[in-house]
Amino acid sequence: MGSLFAVFLPLALALVMFGLGLTLTLGDFTRVLRYPRAVAVALVCQMVLLPVVCVGLIRLFGLEGAVAAGMLLLAASPGGPSANLFSHLAGGNVALNITLTAVNSVLAVFTLPLVVGLSYALYRDGDAGIGLRPDKFAQVFAIVLIPVALGMWVHHRFPEWSRRRRGGVKVLSIAVLAFVVVAAVARDFDTLTDNVGALAAVCLLLATFGLLIGYFAARLFGVEDDQAVAAAMEIGIHNGALAIAVATSVLHDSAMAVPAAVYGVLMNVPAGVAAALFARRARRAPVPA
Repeated sequence: MGSLFAVFLPLALALVMFGLGLTLTLGDFTRVLRYPRAVAVALVCQMVLLPVVCVGLIRLFGLEGAVAAGMLLLAASPGGPSANLFSHLAGGNVALNITLTAVNSVLAVFTLPLVVGLSYALYRDGDAGIGLRPDKFAQVFAIVLIPVALGMWVHHRFPEWSRRRRGGVKVLSIAVLAFVVVAAVARDFDTLTDNVGALAAVCLLLATFGLLIGYFAARLFGVEDDQAVAAAMEIGIHNGALAIAVATSVLHDSAMAVPAAVYGVLMNVPAGVAAALFARRARRAPVPA
């Protein structure tokens, strides 16, 4: 089981990231110039504010060791593909979601190793340098950017094939994500049972705070409502598969993958509620004359 998981997980994540690449173009990166304020607010909330909130929740609920480190790794992971779906359901600016996911995925190559170093310093053996080693950067680069770049190239080179296969890849990605979550929990079931109550609470609160912070911070800085909804979904919904892959394939610490697996299931609750509330409010909003 362990060796099968170690081989399958990078391939599974590669499929998910390849599917993301099939939806991206260079225009999704240059779109930052159209939404500079929304992108800036979302990135600061995602990369600075939310990890701080996560550290507070870890301390409040008494998480320790690999579980605490894995929780911080999850908080620093970029938005997941599901953010685009929930943003669409909520009436958010999906184009902005795609841009944020694209930019976040690139920045994650540099930020995740730094956060891994911080998590080890705080919750593991104090070896902050583990996240700063060049081989760790290289591995994160390989599992994040190479499949995305390949998917973008395929989309550019074979646009019709990409459009026809995109839906099938998305469905397969969802199935793969479900398998990854189940397998990650099964590998360290004792870690889950020992921390299930506190871990469930932290995962639900982290997703909820991410949604609230993303929306209200964006509105505070004058971002339009549909862009604020997109920011909320991007910050509240993280790429759990990426966190699981980094924990198991890069750090070789399967216990650190458990928080992301739990989050992958539970985040659908606050995300679904938020999407329903945003959509309901949008339907009630008066139509401009």
